[in-house]
Amino acid sequence: QVRLVESGGGLVQAGGSLRLSCAASGRTFSRYTMGWFRQLREFVGAISWSGDTTNYADSVKGRFTISRDNAKNTVYLHMNSLKPEDTAVYYCAANFEGSWTSWGHGTQVTVSS
Repeated sequence: QVRLVESGGGLVQAGGSLRLSCAASGRTFSRYTMGWFRQLREFVGAISWSGDTTNYADSVKGRFTISRDNAKNTVYLHMNSLKPEDTAVYYCAANFEGSWTSWGHGTQVTVSS
């Protein structure tokens, strides 16, 4: 398993931007598909181990972007045009053999109207 720690959450006005980071421990980070969820259950998006493939929930498509830097063992969630309904605790997760097996503790994002 890989240990994950999110950061970058905070309070932002509607229409603003935030960048969340997820730092991973372990030498095998680059082998994992990484994902972002909110409130633990709602899928936000994911990125393949190489970074070549991403997919997003319809609710964030065109506003959020996921990237990763395997040299830094970090995955990012770039959030633009934030809406009050984006308010949530955001979690990153690592996918091993088709299952989300490792989770961070989350970071709070609050969007004010």
